[in-house]
Amino acid sequence: MPRRRATAAALVAFPALCLGLARAQTGTGSRRPTPSQTEGPFYPVQLPADTDNDLLHNGALNHHGGEPAWVEGTVADLRGQPLAGATVEIWQCDQAGHYHHPGDGGRADPAFQGFGRVQADAEGRWRFHTLRPVPYTGRTPHIHFKVKQGPRELLTTQLYVQGAAGNERDFLWRNLSREDQAALTRPFERGPDGWRTSFPMFVATA
Repeated sequence: MPRRRATAAALVAFPALCLGLARAQTGTGSRRPTPSQTEGPFYPVQLPADTDNDLLHNGALNHHGGEPAWVEGTVADLRGQPLAGATVEIWQCDQAGHYHHPGDGGRADPAFQGFGRVQADAEGRWRFHTLRPVPYTGRTPHIHFKVKQGPRELLTTQLYVQGAAGNERDFLWRNLSREDQAALTRPFERGPDGWRTSFPMFVATA
């Protein structure tokens, strides 16, 4: 009898185990959405003529200031399914802390594109060549992000630099929960061709 009971228990447990493995393999489990943040005052009023993913080349101008960085990642829905073709946008200040925006007095470096846009590939991957973000008055280093699917805006948020001295003083960063801080704060690691970081994003599509 004990052996029969053990066999019956195993037969009941096996389908549940298989279902759990299938969910893990197919990505059908629920993900926590990437926290949203304010768009801020410096989303471009007028987009630059050059809006590709290389912010260090603005048209015919080559940018030479600041510290180059590769910022890349993935975008997926809350089941973990890649959002192929989603539009990922970034915008940020130049190496001196200025945006291409009339509210910032037109002081931004003209060779720095300041804004980039790319379509996620079939695996939801995207990539930008830009600057390692720097602080400016009142703000810790950050890069603004927006994710769109067709005309729909799915996410607006900001990416922060792990270990940046100004994080604890930044009013937006310090008001995040610890879990949200961890989701939006990523390490920048120095490589042979500049700094690198990876930023996975999960967004609700319904």
